[in-house]
Amino acid sequence: MSTPVKVTTTPAIKNAPLVGLAEGNGSFNNLHLAALVLGVPWFVKRTLPLVNRGGFKTYLFLVLLLGLPITIAYWTVMSMYGQRKNEKVQLPGKDIEEYITLKDPELRAQYKGKEKIPMQVFHDAFFDGKAEFNGDVLDIMEQRHDWAKMVFTPELFKHVFFGLIPDVIFHTRSQDEEQVRGHYDRGDDYYEWFLGPSMVYTSGIVQDLSREETLEELQTNKISVVCEKLGLTPEDRLLDVGCGWGSLAAFAAKNYGCDVTGITLGKNQTKFGNDRIKAAGVTHDKARILCMDAREIPGGPGHYTKIVSLEMAEHVGIRRYASFLRQMYDLLDDNGVFVMQVAGIRPSWQYEDLIWGLFMNKYIFPGADASCSLGWVIKQVEAAGFEVKNIDVLGVHYSATIFRWYKNWISNKDKVIAKYGERWYRIWVFFLAYSTITSRQGSASVFQITMHKNLNAYPRIEGVKNHASILVKPQREISAVF
Repeated sequence: MSTPVKVTTTPAIKNAPLVGLAEGNGSFNNLHLAALVLGVPWFVKRTLPLVNRGGFKTYLFLVLLLGLPITIAYWTVMSMYGQRKNEKVQLPGKDIEEYITLKDPELRAQYKGKEKIPMQVFHDAFFDGKAEFNGDVLDIMEQRHDWAKMVFTPELFKHVFFGLIPDVIFHTRSQDEEQVRGHYDRGDDYYEWFLGPSMVYTSGIVQDLSREETLEELQTNKISVVCEKLGLTPEDRLLDVGCGWGSLAAFAAKNYGCDVTGITLGKNQTKFGNDRIKAAGVTHDKARILCMDAREIPGGPGHYTKIVSLEMAEHVGIRRYASFLRQMYDLLDDNGVFVMQVAGIRPSWQYEDLIWGLFMNKYIFPGADASCSLGWVIKQVEAAGFEVKNIDVLGVHYSATIFRWYKNWISNKDKVIAKYGERWYRIWVFFLAYSTITSRQGSASVFQITMHKNLNAYPRIEGVKNHASILVKPQREISAVF
């Protein structure tokens, strides 16, 4: 007998309605794809006139010629006709007009009634003002499986081949600078309209399920946990790589008395961060934000006793991931601690996860191609010479955080549109609504990893006193049984 789907009711997060818990299609088989890529050219060579006279080189040529279109066809067909992971949640089966309004005549003629619209086609139309949600964006997105289909489209393949793959291959310094500054230097007000006073663009941490903690509480919880995991003392030299607007740097310097250097490529972030440090009563000789590429971080081997990087490593890129970790290893003192928080997607993916990831890569975080699974990240960390001390998976905490960002964003709709235009408002309201869902259901998650150098002489016993996760005290009275 199958286990029924459980609906949560905690005020800590935006709880999904039952239909929002529906599983999508994740049908894919590498063996089937390999058989097609190798088998179809063999069949063509055997049956096509003239070609059938060729030898093994002809076959290899056909594999190279047909491999890509076969792969595209397989991904497309499987995304269209594969089975849902399970059918425990029955979809309402309403007409798409119940959920969305298509203003474009061509789209309206093609997608109507029970004919669902591809998610990529819809969100591009929504960004261009050619489609609307019939109600709150997040509420309608919770029903998405009843009106949208998660299928691969020509536009998605175009982005993969001409956007994502070139970024993965090259990931140059100029590319990083262009993408980061194009994103983060849009305007501090733009980000404050959803990040709020904390100006922290990473996942917070929920510590109370009985109420809706404020966004500022979530971020204070997170920064406090990070500082405690690092075991900061006034003698520490802390490096914050990808420090954003400097909130953690100011917090650590003020509350723990350590020396802090924050690194960001964002010019606006640099000024904001240094102003925040000054406002916290910390002098520049004790804490500072530097505007530079992470490849140029000052300090020789072992210069920093503690290092933190919160959701910056994704921007490093797959190609540079190993060299980035080796750089952190070299900069870290042999007795030091490194806390890295990084976002990624689940390895047991559904097509929805991939389509959402491609949307994020194209519209929100271009160049952030290293959003990989936890297993992949850990392999990279260990290969660089680190030993993992602790891992916290914070996906649902990210959902709580982003939901608060979403509410902030829609409350500032008029301000955003007045200064930046309706298209930017639409892209971000879709991003925040969908991200609230994806991080809650496990499509994407975030991993907070505490590590140190894997050396024989590392004083591991001294780390026992703060070998803690995000919640460490028992939730009930306990008594010994031995």
